Amino acid sequence: MTKKRVLVGLSWGVDSAVSAYLLKEQGYDVVAGFMKNYADESNPNCHTREDRNMAIKVAQHLGIQDFVIFDFREEYQERIINYIYEWYKQGITPNPDILCNNLVKFDLFLEKAMAYGFDYIATGHYARVSSVILSETQWSEESSISKDPSTSAIASAQDDKSYQLLRGLDHNKDQSYFLSGLNQQQLSKSLFPVGELTKPEVRAIAEKIWLPNADRKDSQWLCFIGNVPMREFLKQKLPTKSWDIVTTDWEVVGQHDGAWFWTIGQSRGLDLNKKAYVVATDIKKNTVTVSFDRDNQELLHEKASCTNRHRINPNHSNTEMKVGVKIRYRQDPPVAATLNWNEKNNTMNILFTEPQWGIAPWQSIVAYDGEVCLGGGVIV
Repeated sequence: MTKKRVLVGLSWGVDSAVSAYLLKEQGYDVVAGFMKNYADESNPNCHTREDRNMAIKVAQHLGIQDFVIFDFREEYQERIINYIYEWYKQGITPNPDILCNNLVKFDLFLEKAMAYGFDYIATGHYARVSSVILSETQWSEESSISKDPSTSAIASAQDDKSYQLLRGLDHNKDQSYFLSGLNQQQLSKSLFPVGELTKPEVRAIAEKIWLPNADRKDSQWLCFIGNVPMREFLKQKLPTKSWDIVTTDWEVVGQHDGAWFWTIGQSRGLDLNKKAYVVATDIKKNTVTVSFDRDNQELLHEKASCTNRHRINPNHSNTEMKVGVKIRYRQDPPVAATLNWNEKNNTMNILFTEPQWGIAPWQSIVAYDGEVCLGGGVIV
């Protein structure tokens, strides 16, 4: 039987490296792909060249003979970076990792893979995929780490199957939040080998097989841009504009370097005499309003309305649903809420069981039915 061919998005990190190893062990024909999306040779914090060299070392260590570099710098500039600058300029805080997955990894990278005749792409995300055979009365599910590629539930995108995105088994590392914009076709062609593992198990595998990046720390960086602080990155295009930091009672308590560098709920970097939290920004007046009370009512919200609504499975019910939602990646477990899809204007409305703290415009809300990620939207 012909081996299924997989293009693995290999970065410098241990998760994608272990993913490539697992796929080889499962009998797939694995090719390594490195995405070059951003490069700034003048910035010592930009590690694109170093990351590429590490990915090459990993591929060689695993015996992966084919290593392909995809230059997406122009597309990444147009699709991600320009929008990030424009949104911050308007006082909007986007989620670049969700954008990157939707518009680069599972769009450009997947498109290239299909054009080159690959059966799937694979990444090191902590998530899982299951399929539902629509012709049967009961669900038939298999995870995306099936050990036999010929019997994998996502061996091909068939008309009689529907695909679900599930939370990663390790809820501490679950990345389904960042994948909530994927559609049926993308899920049918995607493998997440580490989704059934915990991070300690992944580290243990990396050490066992002597991966050259086994002890590298997890990235906390902006997607594909590297170890560049967000404010430093933004200052490349957005000028500093010093003005007042004021309290909700309009008392001037400090100075800031530009309202567009701040977001709701932020406390780090204010440099005040005691801890405060951003409750509002005004880009036109260039003011940042803070409260020294974390439980200030302006930081608490009972409901949210979202635009750019996306449902991973269009067959899901349109009726009111009791769900769990995340308003930020690190929120676990998801909080209880009631979800209403609005088909007429492509929005969804969320009513929280308990008020939620620090919700900012254009942040992403992602909805769950147990382990199943339903999709989400951006807050308006």
